[in-house]
Amino acid sequence: MDFYDLDLNDDVLDALDAMNFTTCTPIQEHTIPPLLEGRDLIGVAQTGTGKTAAYLLPILSMLSDGGYPDDAINCVIMSPTRELAQQIDQAMEGFSYYVPVSSVAVYGGNDGIRYEQERRGLSLGADVIIATPGRLISHISLGNVDLSRTSFFILDEADRMLDMGFYDDIMQIAKQLPENRQTIMFSATMPDKIQKLASSILHDPVEVRIAVNKPAEKIVQTAYVCYETQKLGIIKSLFRETKPERVIVFSSKKTKVKEIAAAFRRMKLNVGEMHSDLDQSQRDVVMREFKSGRIDILVATDIVSRGIDIDDIRLVINYDAPHDCEDYVHRIGRTARAGADGCAITFVAVDDQSRFAAIEEFIGREVHKLPLPEGLGDAPEYAPKKKSNGRGKGGRGRSGKGNHRGGKGRGNSNAQAPNGAQASNDGQSKSHSKRRRHGNKKKDNAPKS
Repeated sequence: MDFYDLDLNDDVLDALDAMNFTTCTPIQEHTIPPLLEGRDLIGVAQTGTGKTAAYLLPILSMLSDGGYPDDAINCVIMSPTRELAQQIDQAMEGFSYYVPVSSVAVYGGNDGIRYEQERRGLSLGADVIIATPGRLISHISLGNVDLSRTSFFILDEADRMLDMGFYDDIMQIAKQLPENRQTIMFSATMPDKIQKLASSILHDPVEVRIAVNKPAEKIVQTAYVCYETQKLGIIKSLFRETKPERVIVFSSKKTKVKEIAAAFRRMKLNVGEMHSDLDQSQRDVVMREFKSGRIDILVATDIVSRGIDIDDIRLVINYDAPHDCEDYVHRIGRTARAGADGCAITFVAVDDQSRFAAIEEFIGREVHKLPLPEGLGDAPEYAPKKKSNGRGKGGRGRSGKGNHRGGKGRGNSNAQAPNGAQASNDGQSKSHSKRRRHGNKKKDNAPKS
């Protein structure tokens, strides 16, 4: 389906034209129409399906059409991590380029200047706020924000928010909102706790499910069955002859990330680390260094597995097998993006075997097991005792700046042209054929999803 087939505001369509977006992804095709009708909605879709645009475009369209108070916060978007909040904020900048809608990002950090920027943006009544739960609760407790007239409440990656222990925060924020709001929830999975949350805060929602994609065919997936003590030896062997470049190494716990990064530094590897103990300025520096190529290896928790836009990763290493099958797909999906080739290697320790067998069942294939490098001794037998459901009990690491843009009725007058915004519509189909809409919508040749 084509965006011009939807009842979106012309200013929003102008922004899509500027970014060469014409064709909807499936999640956009099935969610935008009911959202424009004012329905509550729960969408089950993984990262990379275009879900950010699926909720931003109809919200911006409705706000641009008018009828909402000029001095109120009209939309609250919740994100589990600062990194995803930052990415949503960047998408907002592109999609709202021609739209008279203001926004403020509220995702924490220890900088007093940033906090004051957030407070000022909230007090001015930005149309849209993009926030992490803890930071928004802080502003609510200090009386910096009034949500009594908010019309839209959006939860992005709701399953991760619950995994990170934000259920009570979400319910506390929801109590600040009016009953007659429109509530939208997106989640990569639909466990019982998400269904419970949905029944608590959504009213007669439309449910849209987009199947979890299997890993891209171009990803070469392999595994080493090994003991924990053999993992660093495998790393040394991998990088002995080939210099590591554009590598992400995942571990499920931030304490383990720190240990791995320290071990890599002792091996004279050029490494950075990403976890929730870093403040926002430190995270920004690490991501900037990694994206620019000044850091070869990024060791990270699952904070980097979703919602982070890095397109040229050559190798993903699961130092620990992920607890969830979906996390495996998200992690290795960092490589082989935009049609490129990529490799994914998983270290399968004895305690991880049942979990990895469940992952193999989930992706519908057996992952090739490589022999251990010489000199590391014998590998344990790969003999998983049982298939799990792919969800373990291991916790995920709990993963700033205020950026108030535009003003009521002024739009984003100081924003630069959305030249880099294409990446913000994750998984978005693009076309270089621009179209004129006024009185002449060209639909006949529109690509179909």
